[in-house]
Amino acid sequence: MIDYKTVEQSVSSKLDIANRMSLPKLQKIVLNIGIGHNKTEPKLQEEAINTLTVISGQKPVLTNAKKSISGFKLREGEPVGVKVTLRGAKMLSFVERLASVTLPRIRDFHGLDPRKFDRQGNYTFAVKEQMVFPEIPYDNIKVAHGVEMTFSIKQSDPVKSRVLLESLGIPFMKESEIKAK
Repeated sequence: MIDYKTVEQSVSSKLDIANRMSLPKLQKIVLNIGIGHNKTEPKLQEEAINTLTVISGQKPVLTNAKKSISGFKLREGEPVGVKVTLRGAKMLSFVERLASVTLPRIRDFHGLDPRKFDRQGNYTFAVKEQMVFPEIPYDNIKVAHGVEMTFSIKQSDPVKSRVLLESLGIPFMKESEIKAK
């Protein structure tokens, strides 16, 4: 299990910030699966719910459309996705499993793209298929779908957030690999 005190000390020394309250802090991780064109099939909704339940260890909720969009054949109130929010010990456990087991299972993985931070220092990325998570048995997958992950970081900017996530064990691409991409 990740010891957050050790992570705080590491971030404090790397960023040269003495005040503990000024350090960036991982608040929550939001996992999201968009169900898109599968919204009319309840079994596929159930599969998305089961996927997030197995990955996160807690029950996800359906997200509904806030307004109707005729171009997408979407009506207000229809389900459009499934999400779960992780905090505390479950969040740290997920980060540890993500960094040590899940990300290395991705084919041709050289690290996460460091350009995906927003101005507030939050980081969002997605995996294309849920099969990279070892908790999900390959035989139970009916439809492959991606999982989007958002790391919400408090008291931060992109530079501080990257230092925090690297201290938690999340691998990022090297600058030379980014330019070659």
